[in-house]
Amino acid sequence: MPTQQPNILIYMTDHQRGDTVLPESPVIAPNVKRLGGEGIIFDRTYCPSPHCCPSRATMMTGLYPSRHGVWNNISNEMALSRGLKPGVRCWSEDLAKLGYRLAWSGKWHVSVEESPKDRGWEELLVNSHKLYPSSKWDKFRELASRPEKTDRGDGEILRPGYGTYRMYDAIPDDRKHHDDETVHRALDALPKLASCGKPWCLFVGMTAPHDPYFVHGKYLDRYRLDDVHLPPSFFEDPSSKPAVVRRMRRQLWGQLSEREVREGIRHFRALCTYLDDMFGLLLEALDRTGQAEDTLVVYCADHGDYCGDHGLFTKGIPCYRGAYNVPLVARWPRGINGPGRRIASFVSLADIGPTLVELAGGVPDPNLTGRSLVPFLKGEEPSGWREEICTQCNGVELYYTQRSIMTSEWKYVYNGFDFDELYNLRDDPHETVNLAGDGSLDGIKRELLARMWRFARREGDDYAINPYITTGLAPYGPAEAFRGS
Repeated sequence: MPTQQPNILIYMTDHQRGDTVLPESPVIAPNVKRLGGEGIIFDRTYCPSPHCCPSRATMMTGLYPSRHGVWNNISNEMALSRGLKPGVRCWSEDLAKLGYRLAWSGKWHVSVEESPKDRGWEELLVNSHKLYPSSKWDKFRELASRPEKTDRGDGEILRPGYGTYRMYDAIPDDRKHHDDETVHRALDALPKLASCGKPWCLFVGMTAPHDPYFVHGKYLDRYRLDDVHLPPSFFEDPSSKPAVVRRMRRQLWGQLSEREVREGIRHFRALCTYLDDMFGLLLEALDRTGQAEDTLVVYCADHGDYCGDHGLFTKGIPCYRGAYNVPLVARWPRGINGPGRRIASFVSLADIGPTLVELAGGVPDPNLTGRSLVPFLKGEEPSGWREEICTQCNGVELYYTQRSIMTSEWKYVYNGFDFDELYNLRDDPHETVNLAGDGSLDGIKRELLARMWRFARREGDDYAINPYITTGLAPYGPAEAFRGS
């Protein structure tokens, strides 16, 4: 590996599924797909929670929610915290000490008590760093003064007392997308960073393809509805799934026809193409600086979107792959051995920070949840790499205790609010048949729960281990962490 500190360009999207950047994806994304061909694709990268704030905090700290302290939307009155726990460090602070100049443009959503400048960044543009207005009752009063809508329009979901939700729409090509300014500020800054005489790190935080899927017509026109198919899990029997999952499908997304579901997927894909176009502008600007060979480019997202899987959209408490598997693509011409590889090992957003610190010449904290991906960049398999991925979710603004563990073969979801889930991923990769009620698999369940509890113990996840009779509902409790290996 080169000893020179690389420049770093991070492009982080919001709500983007991991499968959208793969070469075989139907999403039109030539720029990120070219990036993967010239670098590395980490196929099995996962976020810790299907929610913006905890996942972004994990990316910025290398820690899971139980340790960094961000569990849900920090901008909301229902927040469990307003930001990171005291003493929690961001990798940007390490890079600043190692001589980097850092510039931030776009979405923050890590804290409302701090902004990027408090963690070593120059602020070009920052959004999602303030509390939401607290006048929601005024909006509902105004809503109640209007006749209630009873006829559902295309792509609409009726929500009496909440207001009608429109899931997708085409917008005029001459209307600016709110992410345009994020990219333009970054484009303006890039030549200045390249000539500053120091290694630099530029973060570009997008808010697309977050719902609702409002996208320019020129991107939508690149997709034929006839080419969009319903995902295999759309047709599953939901009877064995947790009640909240069945309720979401029945009460919300079940209002949509199959054609509207396909339209939702089409609009989502079109937004991913918009993101790719914006990403292409950054790559072109980087090329013009003459520093592309010496720059690590990282394309990632905070979490995914169900996008029709299991008849669902957006994110939230259902613990399916669509919302947890995120893109992670990296290119560094001078520093990646054997470009064009795809890595099948389990990777976490928590691994990004330790990787950047090591590449910058620092020593990653060995006590972080994440580990450095540098061995993968070298073409090596790290010793003792994880064989499972765990998640931590306490709900969004409806609170639930949910933890999961996934191996190459099995996935167990502990739903403290409902029945648990067990999936055989080799036979059922789309997670359609819940085997948690199969008594013959109790040994597998017990081993998976033991591994899940061991991870919880390492991460100080005391939120999930309350032993009181009405709250300790896992079939095998935290003492399993001390049994066996």
